[in-house]
Amino acid sequence: MVNSMTAFGREESDSSLGHLVWEIRTVNHRYQEIAMRLPDELRSAEPDLRHLIASKIHRGRVDAILHYQVSDSINSGKSSLNYNEMCRLAKLESEALAAMPNAANLTVYEILRWPGVLGTSTVNFDELYTEVSELLTKALSRVLSARQREGKKLADLLLACLTEAKELIAKTESIWPQVQEDLRRRLDEKIANLDPKIEPNRLEQELILLLSKADIREEIDRLILHFGEVNRVLTKDGPVGRRLDFLMQELHREANTIGSKASHAKMTASSVDLKVVIEQMREQVQNVE
Repeated sequence: MVNSMTAFGREESDSSLGHLVWEIRTVNHRYQEIAMRLPDELRSAEPDLRHLIASKIHRGRVDAILHYQVSDSINSGKSSLNYNEMCRLAKLESEALAAMPNAANLTVYEILRWPGVLGTSTVNFDELYTEVSELLTKALSRVLSARQREGKKLADLLLACLTEAKELIAKTESIWPQVQEDLRRRLDEKIANLDPKIEPNRLEQELILLLSKADIREEIDRLILHFGEVNRVLTKDGPVGRRLDFLMQELHREANTIGSKASHAKMTASSVDLKVVIEQMREQVQNVE
């Protein structure tokens, strides 16, 4: 199943620990790249949360942001003063005033804002991590669902382009005999103007050599094989974007060869039309996981 690399998922929850919101954005990228923004309470959990995301999303850039607001039940009525820290601060203030007698005394507001003076009850890390990881799993589920929906649309577009490319190849095959005749006639006209005349056997050898160099049937056979592989990969489970990207390069190379080998207006036009379709496919493939 084809998955897109572009999606967005958001999940939020309220509990006794506070309000949690996960926001996950994914965009196309050559490799897997995960960027996270977590509150200070969960910095130590980043490796585990990163691993959880990596196990679900295998390719693309992922921006995962967690918003956390501590509940009022934890913050209100549970603040306490750290008297040891206050005594240490008072001693520091006395020493500073002894060195600078004209300095102003600390205000109550400044004392309470001093790191370590006003202590608050801490959040239970294990409980918070459990809620955060469960909410992350739900948000990832939304993201994966969105990637699958868009991936299905991408697969439909690629299959439509593939059908068009097959039709162009069938058209190219149908006009190839006429192109061969035109090449033979043009060569005969050029040879007829040469003096002295070339031996018929030598002429036939040169003509066969020229037509064999211009023969595009090998390229057409390889294109048909690549088309079949693209069709197979589109029905395969797991990340297939890199495989499809490689196949697009091969298709483009074969289409280029067809245009350069057969120096004929009709073949050049067919090659250009085919490259346009392949380029459309390549652009869509850039967003496939």
